[in-house]
Amino acid sequence: MTQTDPSRQEYYDRIAPSNLTPLWEVMSGLVTPEPRVQAKAAVWHYDDIRDFVMESGGLITAKEAVRRVLILENPNLQGQSKITNTLYAGLQLILPGEVAPAHRHTQTALRFIVEGHGAYTAVEGEKTIMQPGDFVTTPSWAWHDHGNESDEPMVWLDGLDIPIISFFDAGFAEDLDEDSQELSRPTGDSLARFGAGLLPVGYENTTPASPVFNYPYERTREALEQMRQAREWDPCHGLKMRYVNPVTGDYAMPTMATFMQLLPDGMHTAPYRSTDGMVYSVVEGTGRTVAGGQEMTWGPRDTFVIPSWCQHHHEADGDAVLFSFSDRPIQEKVGIWRQDRGNH
Repeated sequence: MTQTDPSRQEYYDRIAPSNLTPLWEVMSGLVTPEPRVQAKAAVWHYDDIRDFVMESGGLITAKEAVRRVLILENPNLQGQSKITNTLYAGLQLILPGEVAPAHRHTQTALRFIVEGHGAYTAVEGEKTIMQPGDFVTTPSWAWHDHGNESDEPMVWLDGLDIPIISFFDAGFAEDLDEDSQELSRPTGDSLARFGAGLLPVGYENTTPASPVFNYPYERTREALEQMRQAREWDPCHGLKMRYVNPVTGDYAMPTMATFMQLLPDGMHTAPYRSTDGMVYSVVEGTGRTVAGGQEMTWGPRDTFVIPSWCQHHHEADGDAVLFSFSDRPIQEKVGIWRQDRGNH
């Protein structure tokens, strides 16, 4: 460690009470040649943690907890409720007959259904029934509640931009007086109204969030299978598609990008890295991802994370389908997103 010149140190000590500090002493740590990423690659095998998720159902009710979730904490960010530096992720459990009370907040949320059939989420007066592989959005400041009218437990992956909103000191939340909001639209209305290549005449876009809040896996999977026939495989991603706002063509949510990709049987993708840390949920298939020299095996319902600027590649044993989300929209909007595709 380099010792500071005594005359300089004396100067630093004199300016400190005025809340001043010399940039030249800290600049190398503030402006770096490459990202200095604290988060690390990690995987959560669903079969290993499912019992913990179910056990939580006997400890606290969904109503008492408000949201009964086990947070997926990055091993290098323990105690911070983060899976990457900018993203939050957790597994939420709703048991038969339960309701997670209605509230709203400035944080944007996504739900990716992992286990169970037939539970619902209601967003701004419309209920949608959820199935495994469905991607469901909850826009910022939208009233939402969840319930389970089926006879089996329901588990989904929650993804939120909580660390981003905290960074801006812009977090607000409000509870509804009732557990469940009043429904004003029939089930399936938003998908029919905005997700069929049609828009209502006179519709005016008033929010950056997609007006579609459930993107059913059945439709997504059918699209991937149809596009497989063209065999236009990206060497780094296989066949990777992004969910969009059908009104603007932008990402479905303004702060988080969401993707679904198909890796064909036996594909080993080319090395890749980008500045947006990626959270993955495995829908179908088995394989492994090598990230920063660490091998992570995965299968259906597993979750894994690849931090920012971490070189990685995927290896699929058979056909594999992966859902993922990241903070890419924000990075693109401010012009800092970067990728490294090697020679591709």
